[in-house]
Amino acid sequence: MGLTLAEKIIARAAGCESVTPGEIVTCQVDLAMIHDSGGPRRVAPLLERLGVGPWDADKVVVVSDHYVPAVDAESAAILDLTRRWVAANGIRHFYDMRGICHVVLPEHGHLRPGLFVVGGDSHSPTGGAFGAFMFGVGATDMAGVLATGETWIRVPESLRIDWQGELGPGLTAKDMALAQCARLGLDGAGYGAIEYGGSALAALDMAERMTLCNMAAELGAQTALVAPDATTAEFLRLAGADAGSFEDWQSDPDASFAQRHEFDAGALAPQIALPDSPANAVAVEAVDAVAIDQAYIGACTGAKLLDLQRAAAVLRGRQVAPGVRLLLAPASTATTAAAAADGTLATLTAAGAILMPSGCGACAGYGAGVLAAGEVCIASTARNFKGRMGAADSRVYLASPFSVAAAAVAGRIVDPRELLEERA
Repeated sequence: MGLTLAEKIIARAAGCESVTPGEIVTCQVDLAMIHDSGGPRRVAPLLERLGVGPWDADKVVVVSDHYVPAVDAESAAILDLTRRWVAANGIRHFYDMRGICHVVLPEHGHLRPGLFVVGGDSHSPTGGAFGAFMFGVGATDMAGVLATGETWIRVPESLRIDWQGELGPGLTAKDMALAQCARLGLDGAGYGAIEYGGSALAALDMAERMTLCNMAAELGAQTALVAPDATTAEFLRLAGADAGSFEDWQSDPDASFAQRHEFDAGALAPQIALPDSPANAVAVEAVDAVAIDQAYIGACTGAKLLDLQRAAAVLRGRQVAPGVRLLLAPASTATTAAAAADGTLATLTAAGAILMPSGCGACAGYGAGVLAAGEVCIASTARNFKGRMGAADSRVYLASPFSVAAAAVAGRIVDPRELLEERA
């Protein structure tokens, strides 16, 4: 029996010829990523008790993205601790206030096909878009990784999700991810490793593949992967990384998948996740014209350059509706620079968008942009759990950047295709 891509990567990291689902193995970690929220302030005390530092400072990446920029003394103290720990331990790969970790990591060429990567954040499966096995762990497990350069893993079952057909105008990977949540549920992946495929998947650029892998966490997956191809290799080349023999990192033709699911991209309508769960996603036609107070274009699933360009396609020549706040938090400072260079930023701000710092921000309920009691927000974020973006009785709807921008213009949730068709 052949191996899946996930099994091949784990076997290589464990020094084995093959592995099987359910087997427990110890793996050598190629890269560890931590951020300011769950990083030094959590792991430093554990490492101090052990009397050790990072096993290999060059294999550790630290990103400050949750508490940036500091909005109070507590946030400032957390960032100060992070910076001092980085300096004391000789961490060269430190990205301070440069953007969200899941976007900054590939921007700087840290991910490559075949790597076994551990991240200190639940959306670490984003790295699977590059053919790496990347998954999130808590502070205790991360301290073990940093101390030894190893971690144990129970080999997960692999699930195959194929997207066939072609996405229509106004449709994105965010709509694909939400449709998966609606059909499969938040525990649909059973902590397995999702492998994406199909003609619609192959047509996606890397930003969209990142969104799809990122939201595998909402399906209860341990990780998600896309087998690397020429699109992967070109992205990595531009990021200064070498994709190597990426053709080697493919599932074998006779590999066994515990589950298989197929979706039709051509039949997909824009998706809106109703409040309190991504699994509450429905087609936009099924949503009443819900009035909104805030539209938020941000987070690792909705504020990369392509996301901003899509929002600009809706907002060009239009204005944000009176009484609506459109907040724009690009996923990284590199994204902001690129959006400024190609005119996207000018289009968005001319329409009334308020530019905010790059970082996790309101998505995780930090800093500016949180919601007051009873307020309604439509956001390009990955999660809309009760109270996540502010007051417990605020309501958050999830959608693509197209849909968020369209709602900002209309003042209510609408089908973005209607506004896009007016441009045709």
